[in-house]
Formats: sequence, C-alpha cells, structure tokens
Amino acid sequence: MKIKHLIILAFLGLPCISFAQKAVNPIIYADVPDLSMIRVGDTYYMSSTTMHMSPGVPIMKSKDLTNWELVSYAYDILDDVDSLNLVNGKTSYGRGSWASCLRYHKGVYYVSTFSSTTNKTYIFSTKNIEKGPWTKISFSPSYHDNNIFFDDDGKIYMIWGAGKLHITELKEDLSGVKPGTQKVLIENSSAPAGMQIGLPAEGSQLFKINNKYYLFNITWPRGSMRTVVMHRADNINGPWEGKLALQDKGVAQGGIIDTPDGRWFAFLFRDFGAVGRIPYWVPVQWEDGWPVFGIDGVVPDTLDLPANKSIMPGIVNSDEFNRKKGEPDLPLVWQWNHNPNNSLWTIKERKGYLRLKTNRTDSLFAKSRNTLTQRTFGPVSAAATMLDATGMNDGDFAGICAFQRKFGQVGIKVENGSKYVCMVSAETDQPVEVERIPWNDDKIHLKVECDFRNRTDLARFYYSHNGNDWKPIGLSLKMQYTLMEHFMGYRFGLFQYATQNPGGYADFDFYRISDQINDK
Repeated sequence: MKIKHLIILAFLGLPCISFAQKAVNPIIYADVPDLSMIRVGDTYYMSSTTMHMSPGVPIMKSKDLTNWELVSYAYDILDDVDSLNLVNGKTSYGRGSWASCLRYHKGVYYVSTFSSTTNKTYIFSTKNIEKGPWTKISFSPSYHDNNIFFDDDGKIYMIWGAGKLHITELKEDLSGVKPGTQKVLIENSSAPAGMQIGLPAEGSQLFKINNKYYLFNITWPRGSMRTVVMHRADNINGPWEGKLALQDKGVAQGGIIDTPDGRWFAFLFRDFGAVGRIPYWVPVQWEDGWPVFGIDGVVPDTLDLPANKSIMPGIVNSDEFNRKKGEPDLPLVWQWNHNPNNSLWTIKERKGYLRLKTNRTDSLFAKSRNTLTQRTFGPVSAAATMLDATGMNDGDFAGICAFQRKFGQVGIKVENGSKYVCMVSAETDQPVEVERIPWNDDKIHLKVECDFRNRTDLARFYYSHNGNDWKPIGLSLKMQYTLMEHFMGYRFGLFQYATQNPGGYADFDFYRISDQINDK
C-alpha cells in the first residue's frame, strides 16, 4: 500500500486495511452537490450543481461508481445577462443554475435545471454526452428543483416544488408545459419526516422500477438533520404513500442507481463545512417493494465497491498551461467565476503561461471578472503558482486565493511603481490587507493550503522566491461555508484585476495542486 494512501486514511480516521479492498465514504472529498445519476450499459454518468460558475452543470463519468472523471458540461454559459457577466454592478452569487436532473431516453441524454437569476427552466440535450454538442431549450417560469421524467407511455413530465410538489406534462418538443396539465402531485411531501419541518421536502428525483414509481426528496426537520423521504405509487398521479428513508449524518438529496450485477446504491451528499457538500453512497436493499437505505439505517464508512483512487486528475488537476495541438485551451477541471470575458485571457500569447488581462477597474475582488477556479478538496489540499508581474499596472492586484464569500488572497500589488506581496482576508466580510512586504522581483511563487480535517477549515498563505523555501504571510483564514451568498465549497482561484489603470496583465506559469500541506 502506498504511503500516500495510508496518510489519507489517517486523515479520515479509517482503518488502513479497508482501502485496498473497498470504497470509502465520502466517495469524492470535494464539493459535488445535488447529484443526479444514470447508468447506460456499464457506464455511469453524473451531473451536479456549480451555481454561478461557467461552464456549468458538470458531467462526470465512472465505470465503477467510485472513481469519477469530468467529461463535459451542459453549457458554456447559462445566459448572457448582466448578473451572470459580472457587469453593471450585478452578480449571481448563490444563484446561477441549481439542482440538475440527468436522464437518458431513446438514445438522447437530457439535463434539466433552473435558475432564479433568469427565472427560466432549462433543458439541454445531446446524443453524445461526452463530446456534445448540447442543444438548449429554455422557458419561463423557473421550476424549482425540477425532475424531468419520460414515462413508458410516451408522456414527458416535470415535477418540482418544495413541500407541496407539483407535476405537469411537457410538450413533445420540450419547449414548455402543456396548458391545463399542471396540478399538485403531493400536498405535503415532508410528512414522513414529522410535523416540525424547517426545510420543506425538495430535490425531487423520480424513478420507475418494476412498474412502480419511486420519488425521493430531501427535507430537514427542526432540531434534527437533513433527511431522505420517499414516496411510491402504482400510478404517476397517485395515490402516493410515503416513508422516511434515511436519517443519519445529514446525508441526503439524491436518488438510487443499480449496478450491472443487480446491486443498488443511493447517491447522496453531506454538508461538510468549508470544503462543501460531498458525495456519499449508501447501500440499498429491497423489502416489500421499498428500498431500504443503509446498514441498519446507518451510512457505512466503507462500501462493497472498488477502492477510491485519487480525485486527481479526474475532478481536479494541476496545469502547466502547455497545450499540444488540438487540445482545448483549458481542461474541464477549470471553471470561471461567472461568465468570462474571453478577450481578456489567453494561453497563446506567451507559451506555457496563462495570461489574465484587465479592461476596467474594480474596487471589489468579488465583482472582478475572469477569476479562474478549481475545487479545493479534502482532507487537506494545496495549490501553488508562479506569477510574473512584469505586465501589471499601478493599482493591479494578482495572485492566488481561497475563494468563497469570506475569501483570502495572496499576491502582488503594484503601487506607485513598486511591488508588494500582500495577504488579504475577508473573514469579517470586509476585505482587509493583513500584511504586505516589499518585493523587488517580477516573479514570485505563491501558495494556499487548506486544512479540512475534522472541519478545522483553515486556509494558510505563503510566498517564495524559488518555490521551495516557503514563508507564511498574513493570518490563517477561518473558512466558512455561507448558504445565502456563494452557496458552494471553497475554490482555489487565479485572479488579476485593476483598481486604477486598466490594460495590464498577469502571467501565471503553472498551477500545481497537492494533497499534502505543511503541518508545522
């Protein structure tokens, strides 16, 4: 067994013997929430939520249910509007597109989602889920946590809502709803979890198994935890009978999937502090026509599935910014904060470098464009880069960050022709320059380390002349997952923005990630 694997298991508090034999929960120790999954033959595909990031609705692929790689996105940009473009003072933090539904029907893959930003429902489709192209249909209004369902009789339904769930038929071309077909499906879908409900049941996922309809939702009883409730019916119009499906560790929201050899698993997520909402699989057995979740109602730490490998390069990856002929300018692991301005970034003007440019001034980092991001991951992770500040103007700030509402940054600021390495913290919601040090070179190595062990949720910031001898700067950032704002796990990000003189640029030589941090 490799030493790295032993270290990872020690962080997780799991016995080392399990790693060589079985999969370990969480399946992916990174922000992959609101899961929807299908199996086509022996291949699994999964979609997830990435909110205000572009491209959006990531599509992931697995052959064993455990190890996943990014293969596509449903869209490059959701829509061309000010709030998604970060222009005219508008943003779409915490919104964008939410909980998608991934389905396969008669040789076509479908993804439905919705957005409170645009008040629209979206349906994307393709015959090739890995290579596209994707076709987009949109219509109003925005149907919350919608589920698209193709029934055996040719009818197409959409289910949505929270607490009170609604159903409607869609037109054959999916361009909207059939007039007069909307009605209440379940009056109080939270009921199986009790009377004292905080978060009404939402996140609908409907499946038809052995001619019965099974509907799964997440709810949150007051004083308890996120909970899975389920309903079943012989007819899609009901009557529906409900049960509590799972109430353990707050693992909830998702559906169920079968393996080619006939086993069943539930795919769900767990809120896990600043790293985000992370996927858990739960074994499912069938009793009296009901799926029974867990081992005696408990989410197990290990599963009878192939062992987890590193999420690098499947979900996150390093990048030297060198491209071979025919390769895309940016691999799928990258997402922009909001829609990018594609005229202001390039990997072609300087070989082996990502160049970020400016064409306007911004007083706030969170409202600046073209921050390029990847997920952080647990139990610990680090991201490093080398910045060449030769092209930066007075008032420019460029570097690497731990990005959420309460962000932290380390980078180079240029003021009155002089350069400073600076650490900025927004832990109090007001960005504060914690420390600055004069810098007499054009190049600097920068690093952010994140510690998610036992929900420590601390980020630390470093700089170096050579990438070997690292010096801490500023203060540790207490990372906090904010629900009402960014609503996602922390991201590593490369940024450059101008506060005085547009037209400058910053060159990043590489982006390198690691699952090791300095514990001194």
